Amino acid sequence: MSKKYKFHEKEGAYFVSFATVNWIDVFTRDLYFAIMNESLDHCRKNKGMEIYGYCIMPSHVHLIFRSALGDPSGLMRDLKGFTSRKILKTIQDNPQESRREWMLWMFERAGKKSSNVKEKQFWQQNNQPIEIWSLKVFEQKLNYNHNNPVQAGFVTDPTDWKYSSARNYSNNDHTVLEIDLN
Repeated sequence: MSKKYKFHEKEGAYFVSFATVNWIDVFTRDLYFAIMNESLDHCRKNKGMEIYGYCIMPSHVHLIFRSALGDPSGLMRDLKGFTSRKILKTIQDNPQESRREWMLWMFERAGKKSSNVKEKQFWQQNNQPIEIWSLKVFEQKLNYNHNNPVQAGFVTDPTDWKYSSARNYSNNDHTVLEIDLN
C-alpha cells in the first residue's frame, strides 16, 4: 500500500472514504443507514471516535474523524468489521429485500477473491486516509462531504441529504447523528 494512504499521525484528524465492494448501492433503505449511524454513534460514545463530518452515500461513506485513543486504524477496522457483519446478517434475514440473493452472491464472490475474508466481503479493503493538517484542508474535505449528494444529483441543497453532517453544521440538527463541533 502506498505510504500516502496510511494513518501516520495517530493523534491526527483524518478524512477517509470507504466503499462497498463493487460499489453496490446498499444504503438505499433506512434499515441499513440506521446500522451505519448506530455504529458511528457507538464508536463516538464508547471507542473515542471524534466525528467532525460525515456523509453516507448509497455505496460509500465519507468521514472526518479523530481517534482520541490514538488508534485510528483500529477504530476503522472495528467500525468496518462490525458494520460488515451486521449489515450482511440484516440483508440475509430481510425477506423484504428484493436484491437479497444478488447482493449476497456479489459479497460472497468478492470474499472468494480476498485472501483475508472467510465468506463474504462487504467493504473494499482500503480507507484512503488523508490527514487533516490545516483548516483549509478540513474545510475542503467538509465541503466535499456535504456536496457529495448534490454532485450525485440526489438533492439540490446539502442540508436536504438526511445522512450528512451538513444538517449538523447548518441547522444544528443532531437528530440523525451527533458530531463533535468543537
